[in-house]
Amino acid sequence: MDIELLVNLTSRAWSLKILALLQGGVPGRQAPLIAASKASRTAFAASLDHLFRLGLLERNPGYGHPLRPEFRLTERGSIAAVLAGRVAEIVPDDNSFALVRRSWTVPILAVTAAPTRFSTIRDGLAPITDRALSQSLVTLEKQNWIRREIDVSQRVPFPTYRAVNAGHLINRAVGVDAPSVD
Repeated sequence: MDIELLVNLTSRAWSLKILALLQGGVPGRQAPLIAASKASRTAFAASLDHLFRLGLLERNPGYGHPLRPEFRLTERGSIAAVLAGRVAEIVPDDNSFALVRRSWTVPILAVTAAPTRFSTIRDGLAPITDRALSQSLVTLEKQNWIRREIDVSQRVPFPTYRAVNAGHLINRAVGVDAPSVD
């Protein structure tokens, strides 16, 4: 998946969850999706609107019958939903998925397949601030999704970060091997 789209997609807390639920067969109507996601109405509406603006969801022109969905995935949205479904399978419990809902978690995991320096991660995720990256790395390290190691092979030792455990599985689910949404 394109890292820019991934950063945009994860900028709203419930976007990945909504796509994963649609991929999992939850009807494309507001009430069942809110109930399944356990999101507040306001946060859900903001994430839903965000998915419309990204072109991953569209309103169903045939909506009106109680059994027809209000909205449906676009072609790009279907590919993104498959990736979101993979992430949801890796992190099925709500407590761990709360970390996935954070803005920078999935993009950071996506760029740390190999040991990566802080500055390289920051440059790969252009709009991230040093503080946001630092806090996210600490949180991911506590969750044991990122491993911090000190590289002493250079004259000046420096830390590197690499996705491990569930973080590595998420990296593989949204990384280079995943189908492109472009």
